[in-house]
Amino acid sequence: MKMILAVIQPTRLPDVKQALFEANVGKMTVTNVIGCGQQSGYTESYRGSAIEVNLLKKIRLEIAVNDEFVKPTIDAIIKGARSGKIGDGKIFILDLPQCIRIRTGEEGSDAIG
Repeated sequence: MKMILAVIQPTRLPDVKQALFEANVGKMTVTNVIGCGQQSGYTESYRGSAIEVNLLKKIRLEIAVNDEFVKPTIDAIIKGARSGKIGDGKIFILDLPQCIRIRTGEEGSDAIG
């Protein structure tokens, strides 16, 4: 079992969700976050003063998958999120030692579904 964390552009979320659904991955957690990477932000003017905005709006996806779904999930995220420009995001794959479905008490791969 793996936990896949992806940080993507907010505008790319509909495309990523569509690609995930096409890959039969429908269970995910989506969170609005702010952060910066290589983009390093931008500068804008507010009431005549220059303001540096270096924490940008992003979307964080958390998807727990069984091992056979790792590659299709990653491919779907890349398919939906890639624009070829700086700031497309990152994907992190973490080992998931345990998962328990609260409603039924199922554990492991059965709990992920």
